[in-house]
Amino acid sequence: MDLLSPDSLADAEAIKELYVLWDPVYPFLAEHFGEIYGRKDGRVIEMGPFCGTVFAMVEKGIGDSFLIGTFPPAQGEFFREEAKKHGGDKVRVIESTPSLADVPKNRFDLVVFRGALFFPALFDVDFAVIDKILRPGGTAIIGGGFGKFTPKAVIEKIAQQSRGLNVRLGKQEIDREVLEKSLRKSALGAKAQVSSEGGLWVIMRKEPLSPCDAGKR
Repeated sequence: MDLLSPDSLADAEAIKELYVLWDPVYPFLAEHFGEIYGRKDGRVIEMGPFCGTVFAMVEKGIGDSFLIGTFPPAQGEFFREEAKKHGGDKVRVIESTPSLADVPKNRFDLVVFRGALFFPALFDVDFAVIDKILRPGGTAIIGGGFGKFTPKAVIEKIAQQSRGLNVRLGKQEIDREVLEKSLRKSALGAKAQVSSEGGLWVIMRKEPLSPCDAGKR
């Protein structure tokens, strides 16, 4: 998973504009992700440039510890300031890369990567990297959309401006069949499926350790 273009001021500003614009959506996305995850405990990471849902997950009690792994470069300070606004030290922020080389293996119970499938000009997606950091029994949600619970009125209010910002950042549509074919070719420890409920999402679930294996840890 490699960055395909250097950071630019224009991209950084568009990402920040999207972050602010989508503020009314984050609680509904958090509800959607919480339903998929099905747990209230665990370590949570939101990765990439389009973070924000993690703060709503903190407020809804979805997870025990929270990390933002942000990229492209120069996004870290912005999200650190946002973390301070949303409860101080509850969300830790690191500047990473799409390879997540600085994130330990088998670390997170819930991985959220919004926008992952649609911005090849910003980064290339490697599902194996996400599989690597996912703990046994964990869930990853990769993709984009407004989620199944966001009211139509909220969507309509921001849709046009959001579309314009996404175009500035090079958003491309992806065919579901192409995505499913790509997943079949990936050697993943987790089981993956594609969902079109409230957007287009790849949902990865890693099998929990057997009692025998868990006892060896």
